[in-house]
Formats: sequence, structure tokens, C-alpha cells
Amino acid sequence: MKQLYHIPVYLSVLILSCFLSSLSAQEGEMLPEKSEFKDPNTRVWFNTYGNIRISKRLFWDAQTHFRFQETEDTPFIGQIGQIYNRHAIGYIYSKKINFSLGGVVRINFNTDEDSIDRNVVPEWRIWHQYQFAQPLYSAMIYHRIRIEHRWTQGFEENSEYIFRNRWRYMFRAKIPLNNNKLVPETLYVSPEAELIMQSGKEVVGSVMEDLRLTTTLGYILTPRLTVAAGLMYSQGQSLENAGIFKQGWTMRFHVYFSPDIRKVKNKLPAIHLDD
Repeated sequence: MKQLYHIPVYLSVLILSCFLSSLSAQEGEMLPEKSEFKDPNTRVWFNTYGNIRISKRLFWDAQTHFRFQETEDTPFIGQIGQIYNRHAIGYIYSKKINFSLGGVVRINFNTDEDSIDRNVVPEWRIWHQYQFAQPLYSAMIYHRIRIEHRWTQGFEENSEYIFRNRWRYMFRAKIPLNNNKLVPETLYVSPEAELIMQSGKEVVGSVMEDLRLTTTLGYILTPRLTVAAGLMYSQGQSLENAGIFKQGWTMRFHVYFSPDIRKVKNKLPAIHLDD
């Protein structure tokens, strides 16, 4: 069992080693003399996370996200940018280890108000996830490795799909503030950091797609319902040029619900199975 807790460390080192070795593959790309950062944009995300227990070992991971992005005419909250439908079947290996496999349909909306291209295009993904939890005094620490295989398309008419892989590692903590346990009526703070790398034929040097730093404040209402809100700063290399970085500030609002169709006695899940 103890060896399983070393899995996230081994995989993270392997993933980072592979991508660091690929940084030299930038031939033919016109890089700026210095790194350039685009002006940060603002976004607002409304997310729901459902973990529906269907058997002793299996659960249905049902997520829906509504993501808004600022535009020139509608600053701050902006207009709808993406709608996510992410679903998977998860397997509970133990109280602190679980795995998931599923698919994603993301609807992308064109937020360029001057564009003459299409307004909406779909994006398809297959994803698998490996999550590990570790208690630390009254808090819980989480390591999450998520791998996504994605097919994306531009808004131009008849544009072709391109294939990329995403390699994601997230470190997250949940620290109770008004209690010594994560139980109902508990307020908690949750700092997290996630590194998202990418690979594929279209990825020349832009291997760091996103680095996300987030602080979230949450409240456990009942054993099956939690609400949370937080602020995220993110930055990453743009796909068209590895020397140009995009960045943004995002307000995130979450609802976590975990019904149990087995009709067993309600209790707080031993591991927080979240996004």
C-alpha cells in the first residue's frame, strides 16, 4: 500500500523529464528576444461536480462547467466562452485512492467580437485520472494526475482537428478553519497549484500550457453538499509561439454534490472526489 503513495511522485518526475527534453525542439519558430506576456484577461467559472455512488467500488463522476470570458464590449464577466460536459466512471481502490476514465464534450464559443468565423465549435476529449489523498493533522492533502487526449478545431470554416495530449498534476490541500475535522458546518480554505503540460505534432516548444494557482474558501453544508468559491491566477505558453505567454484571473464558483443511490447511511466521503 505504501508504494502506491509514491506513484504521483514517480509519474510527475517522468512527465517533467520528457517535456524538459523537448524544449530544444524549436527549430523554425520565430521566438521573441524576450518572453512576452499578453495582457491578463478576466473569467468567471460556474462549476458543478457530482460524484454519484453506484456500487461499493464504482461511482459516476458527472461535471458541468459554464465558463465566461471578458470581451471588449463586456468586460470582467464577459460572455460565455465554453460549456463543459465531463463524465467518467470511477473506481475506488481504497478510502484514499481512486481512478477514473471517461469522456468530455466541450462547446467552444468565439469570443472575438470582430471575427467573421464560426461562432461555435465542439471539442472532444478522452480523460483518465489518478487521485491520492493523505491526512495531515486536521487537514487533507491531495495529489491528482489527470491525462487528457483532446481533439480541437479552430473557428475558421473547414478547419481541421488537431490532436494533443495534456499532462496535468495538481497539489491541493483542504484545511478546516472552525473545526478540527472536515464535517458538516465546517468552513475550510483550500490552496492548490496545478501544472498542465501538452504534447503533439502541433506543439513545437509550447509545452507548458498552463500553470494555475488558486485559493478557495468552502463550506460543508451537509454530508452530501458543499459550496465553494475562489480566485485563480494562471499563465502559460501560447500554442502559436512558445515565447508569448497568456495569463488571466478567474473567479470560480463550485457546487459539490454526492448522492448515493445505494441508499446507505449518509456520511461524508473519505476522499473529496473533485475536479
